[in-house]
Amino acid sequence: MQLKWKLGAVLGAALVALSATGCADRIGENGRIAVVYLNAEGYYAGVARGVDDTFSAVGDSPQLLEANIRSDASQESTFVDTVASVKANALIISPASATASIPALELAHENDVPIICYNTCVEDSAAERLVSAYVLGDPKEFGAASGRQMAAHFQELGLIEPKVAVINCEQFEVCIERRIGFEEALTAAIPGAEIVANQEGLTLDEAVQRAEQVLTSSPDINAFYGEAGSQTIGAVRAVESRGLSGKVVVFGGDMSTQAAGMLQNGSILKGIADISGIKVGELAGNAALEVLDGNLPPDMIIRAPIDEYVGPDAGGEWIETHPDGIP
Repeated sequence: MQLKWKLGAVLGAALVALSATGCADRIGENGRIAVVYLNAEGYYAGVARGVDDTFSAVGDSPQLLEANIRSDASQESTFVDTVASVKANALIISPASATASIPALELAHENDVPIICYNTCVEDSAAERLVSAYVLGDPKEFGAASGRQMAAHFQELGLIEPKVAVINCEQFEVCIERRIGFEEALTAAIPGAEIVANQEGLTLDEAVQRAEQVLTSSPDINAFYGEAGSQTIGAVRAVESRGLSGKVVVFGGDMSTQAAGMLQNGSILKGIADISGIKVGELAGNAALEVLDGNLPPDMIIRAPIDEYVGPDAGGEWIETHPDGIP
């Protein structure tokens, strides 16, 4: 029997109440897997689909306990406290912070709840102690894919000293690595390329605002790099709102229906690097199943494949092959 708990501040209280009722000895009899989604971006809908599909394929599927923490470490802590109290068999999580999330993961570990990170994780020294597996596309290679895409665009234009701005999500270590990979690939191909600004915009609204500020302070920039979905779409919206279509281009990370439509349009967004949320969810789900069977993955890092999309045709093909919009 599978029961899902979605969002809400009452999740913890509701789950505690459930575990105290007479039906608690039936619910979760095949194990309990807790899943934490970092925010409401489409990528996490893909992760949810991948996790659901993986466990649905199991004859006696475990109970899933799920929460979207909205990038809030306090919500994360509350949920993980509940997960530890009911002795979940595994915790699949994209932590809100490399440092602030450590106490929550410590609590899960102390209560013998194996931890599978995906997309983000805690800092390396803590991860080595606390985490059984980490599903991750190589973040430097992810950024490098966009760096190569942008370089090819500028080479086609014959632009040898482009000015580039970055809209970042560098609260998370994975985003820092993406930017490093991007810069290395871009400047290797075009040594004269210059990063003139690097601004954090975690939410879509913040990303739009930061990109507009960059366009005001550096009106001669040629391109933006968005480190993840909100940053990429925010940069596109800012360029569009300033009437700079055809003058400033955007490359970035994380595919979605909105990003695919912008790529298909082709006037601003030129390329996307992506790691399928569905594939990540499947890999994380399979890692949890291995843990349930008493088998730890041979390597803590489980690599997720990186996909690249360039140009209008790629955007149109993605839309055709993802009619439900789930990446």
